[in-house]
Amino acid sequence: MNYIIQTKDLNKQYKNQKVDKNISLKVPQNAIYGLLGPNGAGKSTLLKMLTGMINPTSGEIIYKDKPWERVDLLEIGALIEQPPIYENLSARENLKVRTLLYDLPESRIDEVLEIVQLTDTGKKKAGKFSMGMKQRLGIAIALLNNPKLLILDEPTNGLDPIGIGELRELIKSFPQKGITVILSSHILSEVEQIADYIGIMAKGQLWYQEEIKHDVDLETLFLDIVRRAGVANA
Repeated sequence: MNYIIQTKDLNKQYKNQKVDKNISLKVPQNAIYGLLGPNGAGKSTLLKMLTGMINPTSGEIIYKDKPWERVDLLEIGALIEQPPIYENLSARENLKVRTLLYDLPESRIDEVLEIVQLTDTGKKKAGKFSMGMKQRLGIAIALLNNPKLLILDEPTNGLDPIGIGELRELIKSFPQKGITVILSSHILSEVEQIADYIGIMAKGQLWYQEEIKHDVDLETLFLDIVRRAGVANA
């Protein structure tokens, strides 16, 4: 199987606290990989290491069968935490800033607005957008550089059911466009509807990763794993 990105015994430690421990992730190409785990499981820390936002303490990241380098970020798009938007600018102006910054063709703006269905927002300021529209604009920014890998950290947070449904359909369309997606969430039902593969994290460790099996009850599997990991209230 072709993996677009892998990690080998990846660790992140802050002083005496180990946040992520010996994580060996394997993400197949042109698939949606759902990274599940309760809050505080270490998901965001892992994704920040994959996107170069923080450096691992030890271990290795492999991108397309070679050690990860910063130049690989040219092929990686990410939306981690809040969408990085200028609220006093329109959707088009937000994207224009990035095309100038990264020396991308202006034609790409219309392409990504079409993908995320924000072509009709005109001069409306991004600060007046709904939460779902802001998330889609954040994804549009992440798509500008034609990434091969898109990393989304809890992208449905704060969205209403309509916004969640729209975002779900958008994300499901990406593998057909040659984009692999890593999606983190603590909402099992969302991941079950969208992902081809899942990984389950708890207490900074990756306890499980497999192709989704629809004859397996994901909630039972998840609860069993987090209880085994010793997560309180699981």
